[in-house]
Amino acid sequence: MVVGNTPDVRGSAVEELLRLSPRAVLLAVSIENQRTGYPVVQRFLSSVDASVREASWGATGDPVVILRQDLMSLRRSSGPVHVVLALPGDVDVLPFLVELWRARVASGSLGDYYESAPVVVGVEPSSFMVDVGCVHRAVRLWTGRERGEALSPAEAAVRQVEAADVLLVRAPVGSVGEQASAAAALASQLNPRGRLITPSGSDGGWSELPASLVRAAPPGAEDEWQARLEPVTVPRKRYSAVSGVETVLWRSRRPLHSGRLADALPVVMRGVVRGRGHLWLCSCPDSVVTWRSAGAHVELRVADRWLEPADSRAWEAASPQRRTLASWYWDDYYGERRNEINLTGTGLDGPAIRFALDAALLTDAELSLGQEGWTAVPDPLLGSAGTR
Repeated sequence: MVVGNTPDVRGSAVEELLRLSPRAVLLAVSIENQRTGYPVVQRFLSSVDASVREASWGATGDPVVILRQDLMSLRRSSGPVHVVLALPGDVDVLPFLVELWRARVASGSLGDYYESAPVVVGVEPSSFMVDVGCVHRAVRLWTGRERGEALSPAEAAVRQVEAADVLLVRAPVGSVGEQASAAAALASQLNPRGRLITPSGSDGGWSELPASLVRAAPPGAEDEWQARLEPVTVPRKRYSAVSGVETVLWRSRRPLHSGRLADALPVVMRGVVRGRGHLWLCSCPDSVVTWRSAGAHVELRVADRWLEPADSRAWEAASPQRRTLASWYWDDYYGERRNEINLTGTGLDGPAIRFALDAALLTDAELSLGQEGWTAVPDPLLGSAGTR
């Protein structure tokens, strides 16, 4: 699966993958939104294999259903085949792939027909560095069957990078490399689990890419996509700064005072490009509140409920990763409840950020009031809407 933050860098990434696997079939996709109803899904199919005819066609309908039909039809007609699936930049990669692979009653899972491969994301540095600072307009990405909620271009850009198993950062032609280095450093901090491949050719491209890019991913990759969408996730950070870009991790087992957290935001957000995590707010002590920020925009949202010992249905519905984390961090009194935030940016003052967040925690006197006292605290962040 290939995507890129510009059509040019996506095309370059596709070309490199086809060099590694010359007989692979390319299925390139674009989604043209209509004002009403379903979008038009355009597809282009090509291969050096004579048994696969080059074709270009479009259809109006559910993008995921159309692509599933294309892929299963290709598998039935051509037998075992390696497909490079090139997705457009206006998809929310992880939710889209989860929906594409999800089992259906009539046709099963796409995993019955194909093994998934690494998700490769091409990054054009100049566009990426502009996008991560843009919060003044809204975009909507395809999450599978529908266009999702409005996001800032900054949020869309970092989500794409975070979805990657492999990040290909391409240097602009004629550049001296500073922008590519900055983009690579930021991408590396945003997605430390992804394999970063930086420019190595004289034209700003890549040379001698590893053959593993066109091999099947380890078993369980599809479950990993779903787990990474959970509101409570495994923290992933680099513990060393690269080119001035660093990540600050903050944790606590006390609930946060919503008013003091709101007051702390100017200090906490100084220099932050991306923030992700989950909070335990005193105003809604039974709810998992997700923290997601990109650029200067911060979104807090009630996303789930904390797991309780007697709620067997919730434990069964949670991913194995969530259950493992809950068991690992379990407290006899507070259970799974805890705060954890990763903040990535340049010139971050880690001690000041941690001090400001620690000062927003409930004091011993406030803790002694119990949940009845906590929930009486006014909440300037969520109010009664559950998202802000």
